[in-house]
Amino acid sequence: MKVYFDASRPDHQEALRALWAATYPDRELHGLISDQWKEMGWQGKDPSTDFRGAGFISLENLLFFAKTFSTSFQRLLRKQGGKRAAWEYPFAVAGVNITFMLMQMLDLEATKPRTFVRSVFLQMLSDNEWAFDLLYCVAFVVMDKQWLERNATYMEFNDVLKSTRAQLERELLMDDVLQIEEMPSYSLLS
Repeated sequence: MKVYFDASRPDHQEALRALWAATYPDRELHGLISDQWKEMGWQGKDPSTDFRGAGFISLENLLFFAKTFSTSFQRLLRKQGGKRAAWEYPFAVAGVNITFMLMQMLDLEATKPRTFVRSVFLQMLSDNEWAFDLLYCVAFVVMDKQWLERNATYMEFNDVLKSTRAQLERELLMDDVLQIEEMPSYSLLS
């Protein structure tokens, strides 16, 4: 979480290239700074400027989602399914915001657990090192589902993110949910 994206680091550059390859396997990337990135939902031609507070982990989350649940990832990227708004959320930037929302929801920067949701999640994380990445994927599909149910527009993104957080918190605190895969919304992934 405390690793900021650094465009001068070869491993960070490689992670960006890997995200492109996982997202568009049949298309060559013309450079780490290219208008092509806008197609993925970055704000400009240099995605490194969009990581801000969420840092490198947000890139890792996007890459995990692209590789692990490629069908869901591609469906959300391409805005397939449901009645879509004229002003959709930018996919990649939404992903960065979801990472940041999860970091806040789980209070991951605190030295001691201050919320029950965090305590529950830390137990899940101790059982599965991929719990944060899996929760990220669930959060993304929940956010998109709520987006569609509300017929939301770009200006409502923060409201949708807040309701996504509330739903994730409810599901994490269910008595019969002991791992991310047991969350009701996990079934939205494919």
